[in-house]
Amino acid sequence: MKFGIVLKLFLLTTTLCLLITGSIYIGQTIFFKQYYANRKVNELKSSIKSFEKQYLKSNGDVQSIQQLEQDFYRTQNTWITTLDQIGNIKTSNDYYAEIKIEDNKNSSQLLKIPLYHFLKDEDFLKDTHTISKSNAVDIYTVEKNGIIIPFYLNSVQNNSYWVNQSIWNKLDKEFPTFNQNYELKEKVELTQKYHTKFQINRLKGIVQNVRIPERNDVSSIIYSNSIFMDRINEFQTNLLFDEQNKFKTFKTLDYEQNGIKYKLFIDPIKEENGETNYIYSMASLQPVDEAVRMVKDYFVYMIAFVLLLTILASIYYSIKIARPLLRINDTTRKIAHLDFSERIEYHSKDEIGDLSQNINLLSNTLHSHITQLKQDIEKEKQLENTRKEFISGVSHELKTPLSIMKSCISILKDGVASHKKDYYFEAMEKEVDKMDLLIVDMLELAKYESGTYKMKMKPFLIDKVIVHVCNQLSLEIEKKELTIHKDLASIEVLANQHRIEQVITNYMTNAIRYTPEHEHIYISTAIEDEQVKVCVENKGSHIPNDQLDKVWERFYRGDTSRQRTEGSTGLGLAISKNILDLHGAQYGVMNTSDGVLFYFCLNRNK
Repeated sequence: MKFGIVLKLFLLTTTLCLLITGSIYIGQTIFFKQYYANRKVNELKSSIKSFEKQYLKSNGDVQSIQQLEQDFYRTQNTWITTLDQIGNIKTSNDYYAEIKIEDNKNSSQLLKIPLYHFLKDEDFLKDTHTISKSNAVDIYTVEKNGIIIPFYLNSVQNNSYWVNQSIWNKLDKEFPTFNQNYELKEKVELTQKYHTKFQINRLKGIVQNVRIPERNDVSSIIYSNSIFMDRINEFQTNLLFDEQNKFKTFKTLDYEQNGIKYKLFIDPIKEENGETNYIYSMASLQPVDEAVRMVKDYFVYMIAFVLLLTILASIYYSIKIARPLLRINDTTRKIAHLDFSERIEYHSKDEIGDLSQNINLLSNTLHSHITQLKQDIEKEKQLENTRKEFISGVSHELKTPLSIMKSCISILKDGVASHKKDYYFEAMEKEVDKMDLLIVDMLELAKYESGTYKMKMKPFLIDKVIVHVCNQLSLEIEKKELTIHKDLASIEVLANQHRIEQVITNYMTNAIRYTPEHEHIYISTAIEDEQVKVCVENKGSHIPNDQLDKVWERFYRGDTSRQRTEGSTGLGLAISKNILDLHGAQYGVMNTSDGVLFYFCLNRNK
């Protein structure tokens, strides 16, 4: 039996550890690469969209755009630039040649040619450049749909030439004239003869100005990345020869060179002048490839270490678990025969330790459940008493108006004092109104105590609510000739305005009811610890200290006869208590030197 448990636990632990290690290895070597690529692409798309917004705000300022590109490279480690509608870099104001073109009509024009399409980084970083001012040059351009792009530049003095390799390869691949062993001039003539969708022209001119970035210029960094520059040239070629313009929407393309995978992002943007420019970006996926290779090498050692550790841990924990299980088996056998004297002395903080403690506490738990059952029965009796008290209170409240109505009906039925018929009808109407008010208050109290009512909070000015309540109760105030003193501040609180108005009304009604005639009532607001404290103090007799907490109970009355005659249901403060509890507000009542003060606190609206 013992050997069987140890063997099973050993096999289970070993298998589980190997599965976990194998799953991690497979996930990191296979799925992690795809996960990394997808996440990086999504992050870069979001960053490019953010770059686009900042680019549009720059209003074409070259320095601002260059700064945006440099910041993007530092934060994302990704090359990015902006291209115009024909694929030229918009910020290349430091890498170009201005050539004065002469035609057969002896007129001249100035042609600005971006040199990064022709020169590689090793060319422009040389101390002595092969193209300079006053050089005579031959230029071959390809023209299509009004777009003219130079693709061949020849310096006559230096007998050197430079080619936009991307356009050259496109012509060499797609047009038969470039597949023959002809001179360039002959190829141009054949192309002009047989291809009407584009035109190749030969121009001659003199170099007027040459701008080439210095070795240490920040702007020269982008030109030093030959792969990125080749992709820009290829993109320009696609724009030139693509009839349908497949770059009208955001594109993500895959590219691989020298075993390294790249992601290309092309984001077309519409300028205010109607031109379509492009945000062009290239990200390398080489870091994840290197990480995956390192993970593979690392896991060779990791798996060997895990195997050794798994074997040792499996043996240790198998024995550690099997021995206490045998002791638990012996103890439970005795418990099955109702022998609870045996206890399991095992105090480890694991599942077996918990099992041992649970078995030891089995008899105590049974006793505690019996005790709890008795307590539940006692609570149920208390609830039953509360229900009886509530029903008794309601019956008592309804008994008086029903008795009055019954007496009035008997008098009217017997025809006694018929000249007071209207008086008795009016008395019955008042009693009906009292019962209606009692029922409404009972239903409202039940709604608050149900636990399902949710307060909708909105900001409002507490002083306006207090003034409104005082205006509503002006007749009752004038009837007892009371003086209201207001010390209010215009403070905005966050609460349910209608329910707080109901609380203030209950407070004021209670104060008016218990304040003797010709006395004073004080209403004030004050800020205490980011809360607004509302106080209502009335002059009059004190509430006994042992009954201060009882004023919030339903049907509580300090003066039963007076409240009943004045129309009180005894539920106003109980309703106020529930409203304030739903607000999470502090509230209370206290005796002052010559009266009683009710208060509550609300949160200020920040």
